[in-house]
Amino acid sequence: MARLDHVITNIVDIFLEYADDEGKKKKLNKDELKKVLETEIQTPELKENINADDIDEVIKMLDKNHDGEVNFREFCRCVSDLAKCYYQKKTGKAGKKSKGKEQEGEQED
Repeated sequence: MARLDHVITNIVDIFLEYADDEGKKKKLNKDELKKVLETEIQTPELKENINADDIDEVIKMLDKNHDGEVNFREFCRCVSDLAKCYYQKKTGKAGKKSKGKEQEGEQED
């Protein structure tokens, strides 16, 4: 399997595995999300961006539809944000903006 295929299928499989822990499929409750973060995030550069002890704040940040749980779309937003943080650490581009559209509020990718 190609690397990107592997990453995508792993994201889906991880979400489904943890979202099914307590019988309510397709959403992560507070305990399930905490378990995902504690178990599946081990890289120090990523761990420093998420504190599983502040899970209530993480839920509020991710839960855009305000139902108290994290659906797959919200989970993907979390994974994307972590990927961006890791990219910025690796490239040294944290917080920098370039000319043009990025100056209007978008960060450089």
